[in-house]
Amino acid sequence: MQAAVTVTPAGIPELLLNLATVRPVFLWGAPGIGKSSLVRKFAESLGLECVSLLGTQLAPEDLIGVPQIREGRSIFCPPEMIARDEPYCLFLDELNAATPDVQKAFYSLILDRRIGSYELPEGSIVIGAGNRATDNALARPMASALVNRLTHLHLRASATDWLVWAGEHGIHPWVTDYLLDRPDHLWSQPPKTEEPFSTPRSWHMLSDALHSFGPTLDEETLKVVAHGTLTPAHAVSFSGYVKIVRHAHGLEAVLKGEASWPHRPQDRDLLYYLADAFRGRLVKELPADKEHASPAVRQAAHRAKALLVQLAEISVEVAQTVIAEDADGRPVLPAWFLIEAARDMPRLVEARR
Repeated sequence: MQAAVTVTPAGIPELLLNLATVRPVFLWGAPGIGKSSLVRKFAESLGLECVSLLGTQLAPEDLIGVPQIREGRSIFCPPEMIARDEPYCLFLDELNAATPDVQKAFYSLILDRRIGSYELPEGSIVIGAGNRATDNALARPMASALVNRLTHLHLRASATDWLVWAGEHGIHPWVTDYLLDRPDHLWSQPPKTEEPFSTPRSWHMLSDALHSFGPTLDEETLKVVAHGTLTPAHAVSFSGYVKIVRHAHGLEAVLKGEASWPHRPQDRDLLYYLADAFRGRLVKELPADKEHASPAVRQAAHRAKALLVQLAEISVEVAQTVIAEDADGRPVLPAWFLIEAARDMPRLVEARR
């Protein structure tokens, strides 16, 4: 299902309070962005127990129950986890990954709040969640009859929301400080190949690992852990950031001329991180039109071109990442700066072709 309008985690509680209490709701979102934890926290805020059913692990009879003979007639007894006397939150996780028969078994439970003769206690709520097919996750088409029984909310990752949560839950300061600087690295599109990718969940996993290893964590082990949890480019960048934290060697020092670009082969991850931060600084500070650039900005642009020359002398490949286009082939830096950079460094531009 495609998202016409999305919402961040901070907006979910109020929406659920006014929607899930009257009608079933379905949360769509990429893997690892916190759908399940949001539902559990919302149920807790209402004082309701959250009972989770995992769609991929269910068969139709798990919901309908098994038949019993009473007074010459068969009746179906729903499972104990569903048939409760007190109101609760029924969380249907990965509902759209369930088989069509299982999805169909949920119809009456979702719309009529009953299975056979059992009816959910007054005050119970039903919330479903699942990944999108575009996320390369296990997802089956949801029948129109089921779609029409639910209110659909599309969740997107928010670095602002997650960092507030992280500050309250002891996330490692290297992770929070890094994402304050690079909030765009909180989440990346799931790859088509089998490799780790960055999500709020994977950053949490990395934080747990950093806490577990403690201050004795060496650079090589850090690289192994980072590459085992994050998108490869983010892993390289994060490893470089940690090296900066440990050795007090940052972009500001390079910009002021107090330090040079790291040139040792073993510092290549640090070089990539600094180049990425340099690119981000240029995107933020350079105006789209040179006529709107103040004398100070023009001086900074001149210094930036000199730093690009120095960077290209160490690695043309790394220098290219500073002036590279975005994923859709659109320029990120202002055209006037790219033209001047091409004039001063024709070999750098030629190498990109």
